[in-house]
Amino acid sequence: MSTNLKRRSFLKNSLLVTSGLILAPNFISCDSDPDVTTDPIPSDITEKNFDLGVASFDPTNSQVIIWTRYSTTNPTVKLIWQLAKNKDFTELVRQGEVETDVSRDFTVAIEVKDLDENLKLYYRFVNVNDKATSPVGETLTFGANTSELKLAVASCSNHAYGYFNVYEAINQSDADVVVHLGDYIYEYGEDTYGSFRDPDPIGEIITLDDYRKRYRLYRSDVQLKELHQKKPFICVWDDHEVTNDAYIDGAENHQDNEGDYQERKRSALQAYSEYLPNTTNLTDNSIIYRKLQLGNLVDLVMLDTRIVGRDKQLEYANYTTASGFDAVAFQQAWLDPSRTLLGAQQKAWFKSEIEASNSAWQIIGQQVLMGKMLIPAELITLFGSPQFQVALGELVQIKTRLLQNDTTLTAEEIARVKTVIPYNLDAWDGYYAEREEILETFRDKKVVVLAGDTHNAWQSNLITATGDKVGDELATSSVSSPGFESFVGAQGAVQLGSALELLIDDLNFANLVDRGFMKLTVTSGAVKTDWNYVDTVTETTYTTAIKNTLTI
Repeated sequence: MSTNLKRRSFLKNSLLVTSGLILAPNFISCDSDPDVTTDPIPSDITEKNFDLGVASFDPTNSQVIIWTRYSTTNPTVKLIWQLAKNKDFTELVRQGEVETDVSRDFTVAIEVKDLDENLKLYYRFVNVNDKATSPVGETLTFGANTSELKLAVASCSNHAYGYFNVYEAINQSDADVVVHLGDYIYEYGEDTYGSFRDPDPIGEIITLDDYRKRYRLYRSDVQLKELHQKKPFICVWDDHEVTNDAYIDGAENHQDNEGDYQERKRSALQAYSEYLPNTTNLTDNSIIYRKLQLGNLVDLVMLDTRIVGRDKQLEYANYTTASGFDAVAFQQAWLDPSRTLLGAQQKAWFKSEIEASNSAWQIIGQQVLMGKMLIPAELITLFGSPQFQVALGELVQIKTRLLQNDTTLTAEEIARVKTVIPYNLDAWDGYYAEREEILETFRDKKVVVLAGDTHNAWQSNLITATGDKVGDELATSSVSSPGFESFVGAQGAVQLGSALELLIDDLNFANLVDRGFMKLTVTSGAVKTDWNYVDTVTETTYTTAIKNTLTI
């Protein structure tokens, strides 16, 4: 095939090309020209210049995205990509050529469509001129005869707080795919939130160049790089991919002297789309909510509870007056039916997808806790004070007696454990009415909600306002970000977890001290979840243990 014909074929299969620059976040491969040829690959290629390795994303029954970044001083670079059934690339499934440049930080993402089901696939990228090849990546497609899925669920990987031993443990597991629920990077500068490893850049990231450098830092980590090479990822962002406690038009960690928030957000989302591509960002990289079909077992619905639609979080401080807490004003704001976490467009889409799903399981990948984490109100004001532990012990005793139907309890004592408010207004607990609307769509479905964000592991029943259980929530601990042990010590975190299991009605267990990941083993009849933990993130030698297991 002539060079001109190859060029026309490439242009035909690209989403948007202007003056030789490919503008689409993803480069598209179709099956309309499966026999496309490329320049011959030299026999003496060596592994170099692909310093961040390779990765794959969003595998389904028929497609997958493959990714890399090329290190070069040239203004543009042309790469050959290959997808094959064997590591030697003698059984090619698809191949093509693509150009990239500084406009997307020399990253490349190929969305390969119309693949056969149930494939184990290998992929690589080659620069013919430099005689350079990437490492060989491994990925897959699912299919109708997939009888079992194994999902590793991770969240909150803070480079500054420790090694990514959890990522290495996932790589050594038998998980098929990694579902990452956000906080893949953190935006903070040096010695701000963790000081075990130095950030790059040193300061807080604000500009597009800053965000790109931070992604390059993370992706150069050997443990993460090797995991990406071996297992495909399905990702959504949380807040730290932009900045802490983000919402639709602002964030707690964005100040006026840091420039325009919307410009910062655009830079953050552009860098995200370059380094963590997904199947929805072809025309708008602010939209990451999507559904992925994994065999006939799972409709995996990935949500954005942070950026696209979230109203600003409520704050208890705003309802505290000189005469005390204004409970009436707070309740009025908290129960406001117009408050939204998802935004109208995403909410309508989400409800439609759940109602239409006919897979064995509907698994919801999203960021923040959906379960009702309602704790005795007095604990909110006492946290961090010497009186907290005393009050906690008293409340545990009262709740224990209440569950034992102790008739000697006073009305005042009962009120202490029954007067409850959300412990975390940054989660679904801060958006009460919308959560009830969503929970109603779960009826008559087999729904499992995944959550990250808190750095701690939780498992809760999802209960409607009328007291009906409509699903289960499984929340993972963090990869490296600290949990409650950083506030109250390891033993204190263990005691607090046990107390919360008793005091919070819908909560079944809490691990507030360990870093780790969840592994879900999904069959048509059950979802088994193992909470895996590592014993350290500050040493490279570590052990793993399963401390909690649940079968739904």
